[in-house]
Amino acid sequence: MEFFVDRELPVPLRTQLHGLIEYGIACGELTPGETLPSVRELAEKIGVAPMTVSQVYADLKAAGLIDAKPGSGTFVTDSLQSRLAGRADASGLHRHIDQLIDESRTLGIRPAELVSLVSARVFYRDSIGPRIRIVMIGLFPEATASYARFIAARLGRSVTVEPLTVSAIERDVNARARANSADLAVTFANRHREVAGLVPNTKVVTISFTPSEETRLALASLDSLASIAVVSRFPDFLPIMKSGVQRFAPHVSEISAATLETSGLDALIARSSVVIYASGAENIVSRLPPGLQAIEYRHAPDTADIERVIVPIIRAAEEQLQPSDKPAARAAANSEK
Repeated sequence: MEFFVDRELPVPLRTQLHGLIEYGIACGELTPGETLPSVRELAEKIGVAPMTVSQVYADLKAAGLIDAKPGSGTFVTDSLQSRLAGRADASGLHRHIDQLIDESRTLGIRPAELVSLVSARVFYRDSIGPRIRIVMIGLFPEATASYARFIAARLGRSVTVEPLTVSAIERDVNARARANSADLAVTFANRHREVAGLVPNTKVVTISFTPSEETRLALASLDSLASIAVVSRFPDFLPIMKSGVQRFAPHVSEISAATLETSGLDALIARSSVVIYASGAENIVSRLPPGLQAIEYRHAPDTADIERVIVPIIRAAEEQLQPSDKPAARAAANSEK
């Protein structure tokens, strides 16, 4: 990965460097085990004070994204090493049943009707066979829903993938319960620790996300004379987003960048012919003059990571769900004796 800071951006250098590394990990440009430059090397390379690099490394280490070993240097941690915590026990199941009863009463459903509904659902689930539940945990509802659809399409009908946002899990007890009862939670590498704290009963894995095919095609098709304004909600995402735009639209030379809070944003937009906005910054569209082209910089799950990280877990779970023929075979053998 190329390390850099952009002094033209309205973002502090420390924030830029932190975001560059953090989103580099989330987007798969920095892989687990990869060695990072030393503090002095990186400071000299990008032209910042060693203290700035040291502070960024300390923050990333505190977040569990990187680590350092004497004599070995600083490297990206393997956030895929999280292990399954204790599953919900019977008391947890009773709480879910109580919640279901309370919800049914609120809807005016009588006990006999609720039992009938549950029985019908059990019959339906048995008819389609065991299904593995995955939750895709992201930041923004629309983008997270698209990630969930993408993953579900890759995994097939034996798996359900529900989109949930971090904020929904934090504020909604039902969303938290669904996330904690899932078989697997998928999230970004830079959100692993936060999500693992929210769903202690669910195994949490991380995969890489890359600019979607639609985003890449839209950028590649831009006119070389276009004037691009790159807009992000988060300051620390701005450097890597601008770099991505430059990568997929290398023929466009005029690219400026700003956050939603940047002073003079409206003036920047007025000078631009195209606005590229990050997921979560959709409200910028309402501020655009009529006819100005707007493209969302949307990411998509990395298909290679789905195969490498999620598929083996699904296969192992499916094997555990398959009924064993050994007890029946033993019973048959005993009956013949």
